[in-house]
Amino acid sequence: MNSATTSLLLLLSASLTPTAAFAATPAPSRLELQYFDLRGAAETSRILLAIAQQPYTDTRFAIDPSTFQSQSFLEAKQNGSLKMNLNRAPVLLTPEGQTIGQSKAIERYIAKKFGMMGKTPEEEAVIDCIAEHCRDVRDAARAKGFSAFNKQKSEDEKATARK
Repeated sequence: MNSATTSLLLLLSASLTPTAAFAATPAPSRLELQYFDLRGAAETSRILLAIAQQPYTDTRFAIDPSTFQSQSFLEAKQNGSLKMNLNRAPVLLTPEGQTIGQSKAIERYIAKKFGMMGKTPEEEAVIDCIAEHCRDVRDAARAKGFSAFNKQKSEDEKATARK
C-alpha cells in the first residue's frame, strides 16, 4: 500500500469518529446540507428532506456565473469544514456532530433516518436499486450534453457528445 492510499484510509477511518482534527465546524442544532447554489448532487437530498417534512439548514455556496467559481466554497475548504469529505461538496452536518459526505451516502442516511428506506433488507435493496437506476439515467444525460455545464458548448460539440 503506498503512502497516498494509507493517508486516504486514515482520513476516511477518522471520519467515523469525529476528532479534534476534524472539529472545525461546530455541530448544528438541526441537519445542515451544504452544496452549491444549484440543484446538482444535493437536489435529491433536498427532495428527501422535503418529503420527510424535516426542517434543515440549506447552506448554498454562491457561484459567479461568469467564472463558475465560488468564493464561499473556497472559504469552506480553507476553514476545514469540508475536510471530512476530501474538500468536496455536498456534505451533511448532523446535530450529533458528524459530517457525512458523498451524495448517495447522504441520501441513504436521510432515507433511513426518516423511515423511507423500507422495512426489510429486501425492500431496502429494491429502493437502493431504483436510486442507482436514477443515477445511471442522470449520468447518461450528463454524458450526452444535457447539463448546465454544457451551456458554453457549440451545437456541434453537443451533437458529438450525443452520438
